[in-house]
Amino acid sequence: MLERLKSSLINSPVIKRGEYNYFIHPISDGVPSIDPRLVEEIADFILTITDMEEVDTVVTIEAMGIPVAIALSLKTGVPLTIIRKRPYYLEGEVELSQSTGYSKGVLYINGLKKGDRVIIVDDVISTGGTLVALIKALKNMGVEVVDVISVIGRGTGYLQIKEHGVEPKILVTIDVGEKGVEIKNVFGDK
Repeated sequence: MLERLKSSLINSPVIKRGEYNYFIHPISDGVPSIDPRLVEEIADFILTITDMEEVDTVVTIEAMGIPVAIALSLKTGVPLTIIRKRPYYLEGEVELSQSTGYSKGVLYINGLKKGDRVIIVDDVISTGGTLVALIKALKNMGVEVVDVISVIGRGTGYLQIKEHGVEPKILVTIDVGEKGVEIKNVFGDK
């Protein structure tokens, strides 16, 4: 189960950024090249753990959630909405501020409305800051968050998301040390 993903994570290079051990992976960084079979494996697995019949729109945040979200949209025919990092000034555009462990910024929501049911797909949950801000904004808009799925989990950010009434599904949870990436858990393993 998720063998390509696990293998690719274990073989990820790790670099030091200050005191932080940063792993470099196609799903989280787009480097090295993204193997379409890896994306397909992830999308196929997501389809086994969520009910896409309950979803009107797949939502992802620019940029690295896009490959998996596109695969889900193509496999299901469910439309895709990308939360962007720049404004388009369209009617109904919603602006939200987000903060992670390493950046702050503004995101813009377009194309969603009250009553929409969405699944949020992201590449990595670490601090949870971006997803918490998005979930709050969507709830304020009257959008129902059916599911939150992250390909990779690192740290305790998922706890922040749980505090907002959503139980995120993390496909593979990892620890990253100077010696590399260690797989801690795979969704569905006991």
